[in-house]
Amino acid sequence: MHDDALRFPIGKFVRPTQVSRAERDDAVARIAALPRTVRAAVEGLDPAQLDTPYRPGGWTVREVVHHLGDSHLNAYARLALGLTEDAPMIRAYDENTWVRVGATTQPLAAQLDFLEVLHARLHALAATVSDETGARTLVHPVNGPLTVNVLLALYAWHGQHHVAHITTLRERNGW
Repeated sequence: MHDDALRFPIGKFVRPTQVSRAERDDAVARIAALPRTVRAAVEGLDPAQLDTPYRPGGWTVREVVHHLGDSHLNAYARLALGLTEDAPMIRAYDENTWVRVGATTQPLAAQLDFLEVLHARLHALAATVSDETGARTLVHPVNGPLTVNVLLALYAWHGQHHVAHITTLRERNGW
């Protein structure tokens, strides 16, 4: 399997120019489902398996779970900013440094619990997005402007992207 297939098992995110109400509703539903999907993806893995990278040079399963919490914490903040401020500039952060700071300091169960509580709040906020508020703009310092609707589509994809890292690793290794 070549590196792009390992890095992007569900394909790269394609930024939509428009997000329909049905697409937004689907993204919100996928965001709500992520904690259950992640728990199912890691269920039964032993410590050695949790510390296995999903690809050569990639994060371990444990780090992927931790990263989802880090990233979606930022998603919550970004969504709240997008809904409450006019075209806010959102912060970028060094994902690799954040993973190294926390992935090994908490048990996996705590990281899964954090993701569940975080997603309850993220989902509740995302479910309030309307056609009008979904068109609001945020500005990413690297990726430029994006709408709240695109942000939701991105994080729905992001969760599935990382779950696929875990599930395809399990399939490849017969776990």
